[in-house]
Amino acid sequence: MGINTFFSDLSIAIAAKTAKQPKDSDIGSMALQLQQHAAQTPQKTALICEGEEITWQGLNDRANRVAQRLSELGIGEGDCVSLFMQNRIDFVACAIGINKIGAVSGMINTNLIKKPLIHCINLIKSTKCIFGEELLEPLSECIDDLDLNAGQDYLFVKDSGKQRAPEWAITLDTQDASIQASNPAKVDSITHGDLAMYVFTSGTTGLPKAAIVTNRRILSTGRLSAQYLAKLDADDRMYNCLPLFHGTGMVVGLSAAFLVGCATVIRRRLSISAFWEDIREYQCTSFVYVGEFIRYLLSAPASAKDSDNPIRSIVGNGLRPDIWPTFKERFGIERIGEFYGGSEGNSGFANVFNRDCTVGCALSPVKLVRYDVAADEIVYDAKGHCIEVKDGEPGLLLIEISDKARFEGYTNSDASNSKIIRNAFKQGDAYFNSGDLLKTIDVGFTLFQKHYQFVDRVGDTFRWKSENVSTNEVGDIISNFDDILFANVYGVEIPKTDGRAGMAAIVLNEGKDISKLDIQALSEHICESLPAYARPIFIRILKELPSTATHKLQKGDLREHAYHLDKVEDKLLVMKPNERCYTPLDREFYDQIMQGAAAY
Repeated sequence: MGINTFFSDLSIAIAAKTAKQPKDSDIGSMALQLQQHAAQTPQKTALICEGEEITWQGLNDRANRVAQRLSELGIGEGDCVSLFMQNRIDFVACAIGINKIGAVSGMINTNLIKKPLIHCINLIKSTKCIFGEELLEPLSECIDDLDLNAGQDYLFVKDSGKQRAPEWAITLDTQDASIQASNPAKVDSITHGDLAMYVFTSGTTGLPKAAIVTNRRILSTGRLSAQYLAKLDADDRMYNCLPLFHGTGMVVGLSAAFLVGCATVIRRRLSISAFWEDIREYQCTSFVYVGEFIRYLLSAPASAKDSDNPIRSIVGNGLRPDIWPTFKERFGIERIGEFYGGSEGNSGFANVFNRDCTVGCALSPVKLVRYDVAADEIVYDAKGHCIEVKDGEPGLLLIEISDKARFEGYTNSDASNSKIIRNAFKQGDAYFNSGDLLKTIDVGFTLFQKHYQFVDRVGDTFRWKSENVSTNEVGDIISNFDDILFANVYGVEIPKTDGRAGMAAIVLNEGKDISKLDIQALSEHICESLPAYARPIFIRILKELPSTATHKLQKGDLREHAYHLDKVEDKLLVMKPNERCYTPLDREFYDQIMQGAAAY
């Protein structure tokens, strides 16, 4: 690192930590940013998606039509509108249109089906649901159980045009010129403190929880991403193939582009074969990532032109140390803006110094404390206080809750309170429990700023395919199968993948013979009830219930044994990639898994 680069990064680090926090009463939103760009650079490109290019003015008009239509239907400040749509221009127009009238977007995961989908839409007390033609089928299966009225509360947005709006939905056409497209007056009074959206996150207690996200959180995170991590300006072009219903895609990616007024190339999902072709075709200078898809990019055969691309910086989270240097060198990446933070968290870390293999420095006061992984609990001293770990030792991350690092929480107060550790070090203090293990690492001289590295998740949640999976939720659904008495779900490691794959240890009903278990029916039950990322890859069929009532300790043993044939005598099943039925795990496929050649 050159001296000029060092001092540039130093100034950015200082600015990031000392930046003046806006007041809740200050005016500001993504809706206002869009209007400002439409007024100042109306013909400049805002979004590109699937061959369509739209200017800031064009996007603003489409968002205004959404706002106008919702207003006509009685939607106003504080009302929640669920948004169930894949990445495309109309998703952005709808999300901003909702924001323009002070309403709240419920960002519904497009992978959800049946019970989890019903739960999420009802949980946030949706008054309307905007959905895309591409998701008509999973939504239509749920309408009888949703707290919405057919014929007036569902708004259908066409996609391919192959299917018409169902009789229970109203058509919403963002390009209908007959709908008024002027800026709503409400935008000028929307504040940083106003609620903007709900983003869903899986926890340890079952179905997804709705994290509260204010305009302040969106704008401050977008600023961190654009100015301090990716170093974007109006002439940059960001590539975004992450789901916009998640915080990384929407806030770290799209909000950053909105802040500086640069164009965003949107893709519905990651395509390894098309990724670098898109980057070169659209001359993208930055992209937003999660670590798992970086590993996918590395899995493609190396090419002499890998480093011949216009990417200057990337921003995201979850890039693991084992592939960081290889990726950076192979594709010629100058700057990796790795960060750490959760949708519901009150602060995080940012790699503003552009050091390798680190999530960077803490943006707020943090503590790493001793945690008993086997017992799944914090270790306390004789006075009932948390115990800090030594430098380099993994510890549970606690982030101090303060006026500058507020915990906005969930829609459910009990769920919010469960994430707060009170009197952790002294009477009256409060810390956010991240549920993650981190450690400090030595990255050289950084003016005494400690740098951190992510280690693992703890408890009953694991991460797979860039999604948090609640083991209790999955276990409850599997246990609904008639032949199953008990299901214990946990995450296990698969070589050359990120996160942990799902595994379920099941016990059959008394008198049910393993040989007579209908594996096809069980497979259908799991595939029809759970999104792909939440379906266990492995199933272990236990002969009897665990002999001890210490459930967490049992899960620890199960995690250790995993799917390893030399440690497990019980019958093991596996769902292979691109298949929908479990089959016995044999030695040949096990060896493929251990060699990292199973294509998970």
